[in-house]
Amino acid sequence: MSSQITTTIENVRLSKQNTHFDLNEVVQAVEDAMLNIINSDIDVLRDASRHIIDSGGKRIRPKMVLLSYIATGGNDIAYAVPPAAAIELVHTASVVHDDINDHGVVRRGRPSVNALWGRTFALLTGDFLFTKVYELMSPYGDLNILFARAATALVEGETLQAAAVKSNNLTSEVYYKIIALKTAELLRAGAMLGAKLSDAPEKHVEALGQYGYNIGMAFQIVDDILDVIGDETQLGKTAHLDKDQGKGFTSVQDDNVMDNVKRKLMEGDRLKQARFQAEQFVDWGITALEILPPSPAKDAMIDLAKVVIERQF
Repeated sequence: MSSQITTTIENVRLSKQNTHFDLNEVVQAVEDAMLNIINSDIDVLRDASRHIIDSGGKRIRPKMVLLSYIATGGNDIAYAVPPAAAIELVHTASVVHDDINDHGVVRRGRPSVNALWGRTFALLTGDFLFTKVYELMSPYGDLNILFARAATALVEGETLQAAAVKSNNLTSEVYYKIIALKTAELLRAGAMLGAKLSDAPEKHVEALGQYGYNIGMAFQIVDDILDVIGDETQLGKTAHLDKDQGKGFTSVQDDNVMDNVKRKLMEGDRLKQARFQAEQFVDWGITALEILPPSPAKDAMIDLAKVVIERQF
């Protein structure tokens, strides 16, 4: 571990009673870990990886790992930082690849890797980020099984989405299966990883898994709503690209996929229903946390869930 990362971690105040911690400082330790691990003698890999990491992001996934760890009694932040960084790298790699598939030119308010370096180098950068996850997770034994299952689900979800578009089979049922695999499972794994890192009781691990899954479902529904009604300034990415591939809550019946899905999402009560469903997932996620003892970390997890649903529509 680099001296920079060690210094950042040591600045975090965390007692065994979980009464003092600075989430921003903890997340900064994750940032440092990611930037440290992606150093390469190959300039394009280093520069493109640094570009997408430096562009920011909500960092919901590493926050979920770290807060779950602290809320279940963990007090060695240095031990939890690499898995938190690894789960964010999986997500980051996936968005680099998404921008290739979607021809995205804006990501997190900046030109995408695809726009700056082209499809070939974007593909290789995504692969590079994925491989660095192995390096971060190598000391964590069986936790890699949970991690690998979540990463596999992400790829399965993306593949199911592409297959559903190709076969013109984008029903509401298929949509929810897609977002469960490609988004919710990774957040579920993140929350469970935090609890497992602290050796929490299995009932707490399972409860946190429910929390992460439900927040993941809510997050993706809100993201898809915003993709329909938002603009690039608000979203920080190229607007409507996902709908151009045909994702949505109903079957696609004509050739103009984006316009068709956008119309169906906005007609009648469908948008209101989608918002209600997202709010319901958040409520289920917060309810799952009731098993945990009171703590600032638990409160922060509740706040994190509310932020997901309170993003501007």
